[in-house]
Amino acid sequence: MTTHEANGVTLGVEHFGDVAAPLVLCAGGTTMLSWPDALCDSLARAGRHVVRYDLRDSGESTTGDPEEPTYTLGDLAADAAALASELDDRPAHLAGIGVGGMVAQVAALDHPEAFSALTLVGTRPVAPGPVDDDLPDHDEATIGRLFSRSMPDWSDRDAVAEYAAGSADILGDDPAAARAVAARTWDRTPGALPAVHMANQLGTVFSRLDCGPRWRERLASLALPALVVHGRCDPFFPVGNGEALAREIPRARLLVLENASTVIPDAASSEVAAAMLEL
Repeated sequence: MTTHEANGVTLGVEHFGDVAAPLVLCAGGTTMLSWPDALCDSLARAGRHVVRYDLRDSGESTTGDPEEPTYTLGDLAADAAALASELDDRPAHLAGIGVGGMVAQVAALDHPEAFSALTLVGTRPVAPGPVDDDLPDHDEATIGRLFSRSMPDWSDRDAVAEYAAGSADILGDDPAAARAVAARTWDRTPGALPAVHMANQLGTVFSRLDCGPRWRERLASLALPALVVHGRCDPFFPVGNGEALAREIPRARLLVLENASTVIPDAASSEVAAAMLEL
């Protein structure tokens, strides 16, 4: 793992595979560790240069005040385009997961010259906040359980890891895997301010970010091939959100992972990699 300068900010990045191979740029949601090692390795073995990176205010990327961000969703999209251009002079395959999928949609719309393909995982076509009437919102019972728990001491690594494991159990993800990723994320969090640790773990900065203007109505203008991946069991962004994305992006294919929830299980990494390689 290292850092790279793009769009006037520092971004934490990690490279997999041959740097001369076609680039697959994976926007974190919010940290790069949202993208499983197994998936990145599979893509690299198949002849891709895979780069996963941290969004601002997470991991090794530029950190300001995550409680009062001074940038917008459009700025994060510009980060992706600038990083892709810095890494390769050819258009890149851009992939985004969770809130990183929102960044990826706006980046592909605003900077079409930078990207040749688009993969969107576990995301939706509207910003955080109230959802459109035709899209399924978070499962109320799950969200109630998720946010009724007491917050951990964000400066305590073990407490944060256990909190992540408990969240995964509620969401239907693997608690052991979530515990391990949370510990790695904590280790990569710059500084020791509790608000920064919380932003890294929960992506809370997105609730304070300016995500306007709407972009859903522009999705029909995307001319690049796209893959939409969604867990059938996802209670946070239910699968209807992925189905809507696949309908509204003209050249999109939908891949539903029947036994997955909010993350890509290692067992599904080969299937997701194969679908991405077809773009």
